[in-house]
Amino acid sequence: MVIVRTGDRLDQELVSAQLPVVVILDRLRSAHNVGNIFRLVEAVCGEAIAACGYTACPPHEKLAKTAMGSDQLVTCNHYETSAQAILDYRARGYRIYGVETVENATLYCDVDIQFPCALVLGNEALGISDDALSLCDQFVCLPSRGRKNSINVGNCAAVVLYECLRQHQAASEIK
Repeated sequence: MVIVRTGDRLDQELVSAQLPVVVILDRLRSAHNVGNIFRLVEAVCGEAIAACGYTACPPHEKLAKTAMGSDQLVTCNHYETSAQAILDYRARGYRIYGVETVENATLYCDVDIQFPCALVLGNEALGISDDALSLCDQFVCLPSRGRKNSINVGNCAAVVLYECLRQHQAASEIK
């Protein structure tokens, strides 16, 4: 018999160590995408989300619907611009990775991620703003072999966040 875990793990001991990753959301249009990213950040024990520009912030009904309570568990800070968020986290010692389809981007699985880091994710139609692009330390991308240049921002966040988790766990095991 296969037993499927359901519900939240309220009675189990959780991972205590945070993954030293912040997600900077640059002008995301969809509160549903933002809620999805809250769930992802909570699932990997990420540090925080920086919601920039008109990106939805808690409390927000549509965000809460897809966040399923993780909007109450993940720290969220609002910045007027992504550039402000990037400069703030850089001053705290974070390496800034733009997750974008720029020409000099490195495949997410080929990047040696340096922690602590911030992942900048851009608007669903426009990508990362020009002022934020110019402040990124390095660019990471996902391969796209089809006709479309990119995938949904929430799906992209999942791939890159879990790669961060994989690399951070591997580095922790070496020590």
